[in-house]
Amino acid sequence: MSSDLLVDVSAGIAVLTLNRPAKQNAFNPAMTAELGAALRRCDTEDAIRVVVITGTPPAFCAGADLSDRSGEAGSALDPPPFRVRKPVIAAVNGHAVGAGLALALQCDLRYMADDAVYALSQVRRGVLADGYVHWTLPRLAGLANAADILLTGRTFDGDEAKAMGLANACLPADEVLPTALAVAHDLANGSAPLSVALSKRLLWEGIGMEPGVVGRLETRLNEHVAKGIDGDEAMAAFRERRPPHWSGSVNDEWPVWDGDEKAEQPSLS
Repeated sequence: MSSDLLVDVSAGIAVLTLNRPAKQNAFNPAMTAELGAALRRCDTEDAIRVVVITGTPPAFCAGADLSDRSGEAGSALDPPPFRVRKPVIAAVNGHAVGAGLALALQCDLRYMADDAVYALSQVRRGVLADGYVHWTLPRLAGLANAADILLTGRTFDGDEAKAMGLANACLPADEVLPTALAVAHDLANGSAPLSVALSKRLLWEGIGMEPGVVGRLETRLNEHVAKGIDGDEAMAAFRERRPPHWSGSVNDEWPVWDGDEKAEQPSLS
């Protein structure tokens, strides 16, 4: 990989750092391809339990590099973070606009700098915001806030992002990454990998399902994890009053899930 994306894997956590500081970490084709490749690795490598995406200061990501129109990231990131079967945390340590904010919205958790500038301003350039924002943004902020952000293209700060539900926490810029890493370590050390992966997938897909379907899936997924590698360990740790030692494999124990190929309900055998 080139220096456009820095990848560091340690203690079960992959930190992916957008690294084009001279361009405020704006996407170009190389960085888009490398981030996609890194996310595919994170999805399939069981040693990686949690992913953190951040940017080389002072920005998180200024969107697409407009000096190279082929750099439009949009929906081209493969896979998007919400399809990765590990928790993906956005450590938004500086400005995030356009495709940069879209990337953060595709993550599961977002820790955002309070004094940074955020926007989806594409309508002011005669195009539409992309990167799944017409799907992610209403889910996170509600339809009224999504319409405000997308139709006006205005800027807002971290405090407003938190108030709208876009940020899990709003922090000084230099505290964003340490906070995200602390959460990542807690997830990597405390939560059962397969349970987290399936809960994440159901969270993202469940909003479009009927309540009864979600309830049945919760039951079937719990039956599936109970039969897995960590099923006995969960009960043993409870009986012995000790922390569990998880060793399950998301890659090897993943159930048949039709949604991996098309947007349908999961089919578990």
